[in-house]
Amino acid sequence: MAGSTFGNLFRITTWGESHGKAIGAVIDGCPAGLPLSEKDIQGFLDRRKPGQNKFTTKRRENDLAEILSGTFEGKTTGTPISVVIRNEDQRSRDYGKIKDCYRPGHADYTFDAKYGFRDYRGGGRSSGRETIGRVAAGAVAVKLLHELGIHFTTYTRSIGGICIPLNEYHYEEIPENPLYMPNNSYARKASEYLEACIENLDSSGGTVESIITGVPAGIGEPVFQKLDAELAKAVMSIGAVKGVEIGDGFEASRALGSTNNDAFFCESGKVMKRTNHSGGTLGGMSDGAPIILRAAIKPTPSIARPQHTITNQGESTDITITGRHDPVIVPRAVVVVEAMAAITLADLLMTNMSSRLENLKTIYRE
Repeated sequence: MAGSTFGNLFRITTWGESHGKAIGAVIDGCPAGLPLSEKDIQGFLDRRKPGQNKFTTKRRENDLAEILSGTFEGKTTGTPISVVIRNEDQRSRDYGKIKDCYRPGHADYTFDAKYGFRDYRGGGRSSGRETIGRVAAGAVAVKLLHELGIHFTTYTRSIGGICIPLNEYHYEEIPENPLYMPNNSYARKASEYLEACIENLDSSGGTVESIITGVPAGIGEPVFQKLDAELAKAVMSIGAVKGVEIGDGFEASRALGSTNNDAFFCESGKVMKRTNHSGGTLGGMSDGAPIILRAAIKPTPSIARPQHTITNQGESTDITITGRHDPVIVPRAVVVVEAMAAITLADLLMTNMSSRLENLKTIYRE
């Protein structure tokens, strides 16, 4: 299988299956000297861990991170960092009855069409559990970016049709509710909506939003490796994501040039913008304003109501999916979106070091 490696200079490879022995990641290209411990990674894994509340799968996993290589005396060595997270609560028997059926909304058919077989136990590499490796690698990228003054605020903006208005964000409330929404009142409304979904044997989608501050101007390449294009590719590689917006996103298509353009001004010698419709990017490069990134997450495809499908022999049938599944993926996807954005930025920041001669002189002459 190709396509399990992402990045150029800061490069990650994820491995493992939903019902295999373990899942993990190898991070190559992380500079030596970065303080890093398993605790740094564990905090990120805990944000996506299953079984935390009634809106997540009941699969009970500790998701404990173990660093196998790449650190010494609490700091990175510059060599590949290998992280493993062992699976402890697989129930493969839950999938026995549907092993010959193509589940609607899943990768069963396309995986079979490509490889001629599939791991039906929870989807194998196509499972949402694959994102554990991304989150572990993202934790390292976030730690690296923090050293450079770059910070993330990532949260659930909407669940179904319940969306928090921009003027009602309270970021301090994000950790106070199980949906990671920056408004407890809207989180309660979303919880009631999700309870109705569960009662109706259905699921919901939603939107994750990330605001990234401290990114200097000029990050990203102006043609094929545009910052916004690379972020979109990274976030769209997450299985449940069906759309990505930067800044105003699709709203820009309904705007006028006179209102969509961000006016520049200078303050204390620094170039700034009065608005941020572009979401922190211009011409494929960062412009110094906060990067605003949004990801549209589809409803969980595993629902307990009957659905029509076919078998791998082309026979019509109806299936009811049993097992343990999230009624909504969005809250656990928050940290996954943050992880992929961080990995992308870390890689592009390293690439940017060679954009000017004086950068190389600073490194090699001083």
